[in-house]
Amino acid sequence: MNFDLKTLDLTAAASEKCDLLVVLIPEGFKPGADALSALAALALKHGDLALKAGKQLQLYQVPAVAARRVVLVGCGDGSARALRQAVLAAGGAIKAPHTKRVVLCWAGAASADAVGAAVQAVAEASYVYTTTKSKAEARSLGRCVIGVASPTEAREGFDRGVALVAGVEFAREWGNRPANHATPSLLADAAKTLAKLPRIQCKVHGPAEVSRLGMGAFMAVARGSEEPLRFIELRYNGAAKDKAPVVLVGKGITFDTGGISIKPAPEMDEMKFDMCGAASVLGTFRALGELQPAINVVGLIPACENMPDGRAVKPGDVVTSMSGQTIEILNTDAEGRLVLCDALTYAARFKPAAVVDIATLTGACVIALGGVRSGLFANNDGLAAALQEAGESAQDPCWRMPLDDDYAEGLKSNFADMGNVAGRAGGSITAAKFLQKFVGDMPWAHLDIAGTAWRGGAAKGSTGRPVGLLVHYLLAQAHAKVGKAASVPRAAAKPASKRAPRAKAA
Repeated sequence: MNFDLKTLDLTAAASEKCDLLVVLIPEGFKPGADALSALAALALKHGDLALKAGKQLQLYQVPAVAARRVVLVGCGDGSARALRQAVLAAGGAIKAPHTKRVVLCWAGAASADAVGAAVQAVAEASYVYTTTKSKAEARSLGRCVIGVASPTEAREGFDRGVALVAGVEFAREWGNRPANHATPSLLADAAKTLAKLPRIQCKVHGPAEVSRLGMGAFMAVARGSEEPLRFIELRYNGAAKDKAPVVLVGKGITFDTGGISIKPAPEMDEMKFDMCGAASVLGTFRALGELQPAINVVGLIPACENMPDGRAVKPGDVVTSMSGQTIEILNTDAEGRLVLCDALTYAARFKPAAVVDIATLTGACVIALGGVRSGLFANNDGLAAALQEAGESAQDPCWRMPLDDDYAEGLKSNFADMGNVAGRAGGSITAAKFLQKFVGDMPWAHLDIAGTAWRGGAAKGSTGRPVGLLVHYLLAQAHAKVGKAASVPRAAAKPASKRAPRAKAA
């Protein structure tokens, strides 16, 4: 889909030929002498329209208006959050068949953030997955014109919104693909396509290279699958070579049966979404390729399937990780932390300013936070605060969880340096404590996106989260003032334990 930014007031918008004209009307609206203003004023006077975000009035072939259909939508205080609500409320009209050209215009001033939010909401409302459908109706919307009073002031938000659409939809596409259409090898091929974008490089390590690296935990998970593992390494070089990069590590389990500790059959099809952490890293790099910020970023994706073959790792087996630490695998369905721990060890070679891993890691996080906020764990207060701020700005929120050392007690093992699980209590926290054993003194954060990466039920599908959070975080680091750039203090800080909700691991 193409987006255009154009100078439009309500008078000019009425002359725009399109299938759908969406007029966003904020609180405090003062009507002018044009036809659309008169229409909105009359609807408000008679109570047919309210200006609370999302309230709407749909009209057809309005006199003196060139658009075939018109939707008047209240957008509350005009904030980015209100704009997203307003545009999504008009989603049915935006996604309707034969809606090929949409014009979105403001009945008032539009901030850059609000414009960016509107662009993303249009894309979200019109998104259609078609890759593996034989007769699916593709997205009919081909062009969206964003009409504002001052394009110069809105340009930054518009460009960021368009780049985020590209990134989120790339993540959604790979998250939604069935596992036989998104194998580790195919995921690696998708990463290679990103190397066509400016400043992005891609290197793919196969089983032999991973073996030479000593990634015993990662290899153990992949043993039960006929599909060969892939370790994907992406680099975006937007700053000087001597600037420490931010490293993003995405869990890439392209299908998770649970291995020998097999999952129950109901909803197991949704385990194709277990690579959404990897998809979010790919989507973030897709957006970076558009935005070209002055920052260095490394993306690491350990990709494999978790299958119950005769060669598969068994409960009670002990494996040696790349760090040299040994792990007793008490539950083969706790495989995500096993592939991530070796990738985290590998990340240290880049001497990163910060490391953020992203994973659909625990059912316990879904119990704790539902599908609203991703779980955030961090050994550094500055990094945690930056990620939380980015999440709020991107409308892709997270919530900080504790990392008290006492939570690691359950990981002790009689037969290895640690076990890979610690029981049901506090399952998302003990999983994070396991990962923390492999980060040393690197500023590190872990995002558990098990509740936010996809939706189930009638709306089943990938959400593309947390691409928005990650991109906003990286842009903030790139824009930081000299002397406060993309690094955070290396001294670990313990989060407050009072943030701990009780949860059960799945």
